[in-house]
Amino acid sequence: MSVAFIFPGQGSQSVGMLGSIMDENPEYGEMAKVTFHLASEELGFDLWDIVKNGPVELLNKTENTQPALLASEVALWRIWCEKEGTMPVIMAGHSLGEYSALVCSEVLDFEETVALVHDRGRFMQNAVPEGEGAMAAILGMADEDVVAVCKKTSEETGMVVDAVNYNSPGQVVIAGNLQAVEKALENAKDAGAKKALKLPVSVPSHCSLMKPAAEKLAKKIQLMEFGKPTIPVINNVHVTIESEETIIADALVRQLSNPVRWVETIQKMKSEGIESIVECGPGKVLTGLNKRIDRELKTYPIFDVATIDKTLEELSNNDEG
Repeated sequence: MSVAFIFPGQGSQSVGMLGSIMDENPEYGEMAKVTFHLASEELGFDLWDIVKNGPVELLNKTENTQPALLASEVALWRIWCEKEGTMPVIMAGHSLGEYSALVCSEVLDFEETVALVHDRGRFMQNAVPEGEGAMAAILGMADEDVVAVCKKTSEETGMVVDAVNYNSPGQVVIAGNLQAVEKALENAKDAGAKKALKLPVSVPSHCSLMKPAAEKLAKKIQLMEFGKPTIPVINNVHVTIESEETIIADALVRQLSNPVRWVETIQKMKSEGIESIVECGPGKVLTGLNKRIDRELKTYPIFDVATIDKTLEELSNNDEG
C-alpha cells in the first residue's frame, strides 16, 4: 500500500485544535506538549495558550496562525511515527503546509522553521495592510475562465487580482487588492460562476502583491541550513520533487507570490503510484478537496485521538491485505 502524507495550510486552524489529544491520551498528549513547548521557547510566547484559549482573533493573526499550524502538524506526524504508522513514500503541503512537509522529511529544522513562518506571517501582513487585500473562492467555473475574469478585472480597475489556488476542479481561489477582488466576484457571477464569495482572511496570499514579502523571506531562508529529504516532497510552485537545497529554497520563496497547484499535486501523487493519502493536520479541508479531484484516492484525516487510531488500523489492515 503506497501512502502519501499531505499537510494543510491557513484556514484549517481553530481554537482548541489538538485539545482532545492533550486531554484524552497521555502518550499522544506528551508528544504534542513537547512540540508546542519547543515552538513557544523559540517564539518567546506561549503558543499553546493561544491555540487552546484564543481568542480566535489572536489565533487568526497570520503571524500566529502559521507557527500554530506548523506545530500542530509536526506534533501529529511525531505521534504517527511513534505509533509506527505506515510511512509515506511521498509528501506535499498546501501553502504553509509545505513547510510542515519539509520539516517532517528532515529538510528543515523544526525550531528554525517555527521562527521562519512567524516572520513569514509578519512579512505577508506588512506587505498589504489589513483591510486593503482580500481573497475569494470562485466555484463552478473552468480554471481558464477564472484567469480570464482576473485579467479583465485587473485591466478595468488598474489593480491586482490573480488566480492563486487551484484547489479542485471547479474551485479556484483568487487574491489581490480588496476593490479588485470585489469587482472580480461581480464579473465572475456575470460570467456564470455558481458561487463567488469572499474568504475571511486579511492577507492576499500567493498573488503578486506578496513579492515584497517574498524578498524579505528570501533573506531569512538564505541563512537556514537545508538537509536532504528523507521522504520526497512535491512543491507547490512547479509540482516537482526536488532534492537540491537551492531549488527547494527558491521554490519556497516563489510560493509566496505564485499559485498553489493543488489539483496537479494530487494528480502527480497518483501518477507516482500512491493509493492512499493521510491528511496530517487540524480538520479535513484537503480531504474534501481530494474527493473532488480523484475519488479513487482515499484520504484519511488525522487530527485527534479517534482519527489517528482509526487511520492506523485501516492502513495496517490494508498492508496486511
